[in-house]
Amino acid sequence: MSCHFPRLQRALQRQGIQIAREGGIVRLERQADGSRASVLLPERLPLEQKAIRQLLDFAAVRAAEGDGHVCRACATPDFHPGSIAPVGSVVATTPDLVIPAAIGTDINCGMRLLRTGLTLQQVEAKREPLLAALARTLLDNGRDVPLRASAFTALFDAGPLAWIDTLHQDGLWCRVDRERLVREVELAVGLAGFTGAARHAPSALMPSSRDIVRDPNLGTVGAGNHFVELQIVDRVLDRHTAYACGLRADEIVVMIHSGSREVGFFVGQRWMDRARAAWPAGRRHPQSGLYGLSGELADDYLDAMGSAARYAWANRVVLAELVRDALVKVFGQDDSALVVDVPHNVVMRQYGLNIHRKGATPADAGELALIPGSMGDYSYLANGLGNPEWLWSCSHGSGRAMRRQAVRAQRPQTAAELPWHCVTRREERRIEEAPGAYKPIGPVIEAQESAGLIAPIARLRPWVTFKA
Repeated sequence: MSCHFPRLQRALQRQGIQIAREGGIVRLERQADGSRASVLLPERLPLEQKAIRQLLDFAAVRAAEGDGHVCRACATPDFHPGSIAPVGSVVATTPDLVIPAAIGTDINCGMRLLRTGLTLQQVEAKREPLLAALARTLLDNGRDVPLRASAFTALFDAGPLAWIDTLHQDGLWCRVDRERLVREVELAVGLAGFTGAARHAPSALMPSSRDIVRDPNLGTVGAGNHFVELQIVDRVLDRHTAYACGLRADEIVVMIHSGSREVGFFVGQRWMDRARAAWPAGRRHPQSGLYGLSGELADDYLDAMGSAARYAWANRVVLAELVRDALVKVFGQDDSALVVDVPHNVVMRQYGLNIHRKGATPADAGELALIPGSMGDYSYLANGLGNPEWLWSCSHGSGRAMRRQAVRAQRPQTAAELPWHCVTRREERRIEEAPGAYKPIGPVIEAQESAGLIAPIARLRPWVTFKA
């Protein structure tokens, strides 16, 4: 047992929180409100008081009126504090309750994995022109992504297939394989379950006097831990499933991590404010400042959230098509194919519950999941095993071990000193997202494999990471 655990245990007991470790599982209970939670966490990984309090606060949320409540709260091994909800948390509520703050404003931040059909040897031979083409597109705003004015209404009201039908015959879209896009919609986990409504979207995306819209956020990576990374299939762990996914050892794949950008911020902040405003007058507000929604407001929130989730999917689609466009320009071919697109930071209606995932990935039985490490560590493609104890979920990454402020205080290494390659126009990204700021991916994967959450399929090694 970690020497720090008894000290943490005593500190939490003084706050009325009981904590106990059973192997790799930490059990939590707060006496004041009876809230409970479990954390899947190897002994060698850190456990922070702030994250514990945040998780128990969410476990205690109840509807202002009616019987809506949290049924179960748990966390995956990438568990660490967030601004409101802890990252790596999964909260299941009764079907009449949603908690907007549980997933925050980066709605459907998620991962997309594209296999390229190119080997490391082929890509190394044209390394410089490829990196230049990708940097120009991803980091220097060298993209041309025009959309008809009706495109976003179609996306929000009718869904992904309707959005594809509206695509303009100009710019990027004149070089896109639309039939392939239609086929790939089915490979986006949870996408079919998201509803939407254009009335919840920012007015800037709605039809106006303009025939063509060039959304400044669509096809952008975003800040923080978001990235586009070229990776090498380093090791195949499940040959049968990897073969079914089209993966081969030594192949180059592209992992995209991005979300709903300004649309998610607009929707998330608006609905966190609405949840507070909807609290009954005269009723004492929850001490945690966390509010649930029930009834028609809950249904409206899920439509609004689904609109932002659809936008996040479209954003990753555009990023993938920009990468494909660069591959064609450099290699004269595009034999790429989507492996999977997975969400996190969403509420999904599953098994008669509303399952809120903040920095956690759906991992139902037979469902593919992506678990990235840092840009100096491995990432994994895995099969979900559908473990109900952990709410049919797994981690969305390795999780931060150091906050950005602490990392910035360290002496930064120059690019020439680094064993990993990050292409960025902002030096702080290289510093804040350094591999040492993250937990090692090995114990994170091992803990989830041992607990029956996932079965790894392939290990992916970073080659070049693009950070905006």
